[in-house]
Amino acid sequence: MAEGPHDRRSFFREVLKRYVVPAAEYVEDRLETVQPRPRRMLRPPGAIPEGDFLSTCHRCGACIEACPAHAIRPLKTEDVGRADTPVVDAEQQPCVVCDELACMQVCPSGALEKLTRDQIRMGLAKVDPEICVRSKGEDCSVCVDLCPIGKKAIELNEIGQVTVWARGCVGCGVCQYECPTSPKAITVEWIQGENRPPGVA
Repeated sequence: MAEGPHDRRSFFREVLKRYVVPAAEYVEDRLETVQPRPRRMLRPPGAIPEGDFLSTCHRCGACIEACPAHAIRPLKTEDVGRADTPVVDAEQQPCVVCDELACMQVCPSGALEKLTRDQIRMGLAKVDPEICVRSKGEDCSVCVDLCPIGKKAIELNEIGQVTVWARGCVGCGVCQYECPTSPKAITVEWIQGENRPPGVA
């Protein structure tokens, strides 16, 4: 006996309920789990507190031109209050804390103060041990080996875990840039309680 339209509709409703909807929900869940975390743009070394920075910076591009690592870029945003202000995106090119600290030397407005290397606080590197491959037994030490500040900022502790020292980390983003995992096992975050927000969400 041939199936009627009602039987076919029932069959397709059952297929939709039993297979298609769960599969779509599974894909949606997977997409949510692999969504990259929003990147935080960092201000260049020596940046004064954010509110003062925005009202002081001339958007002249002097720091951008002076940066030997080409790490400083103008922020592209529809927010006119922040548009074209200088930022560092550690995912694209981190600050290398150059010997001359060039950006601070050429800033004509005072938006970037002249600090020593030890005084710079762009942010603070934070390690996610669940993502770090060392927790899976791999012998990776890229973030430690390439840090321009060295052991004062980051090192391996006695049990082989990556440890960041807040008193030494300047938040340059080299560790984040060089980290081989995706998403990154180490990212530069802001230091809670400090009055120098490093960037723009």
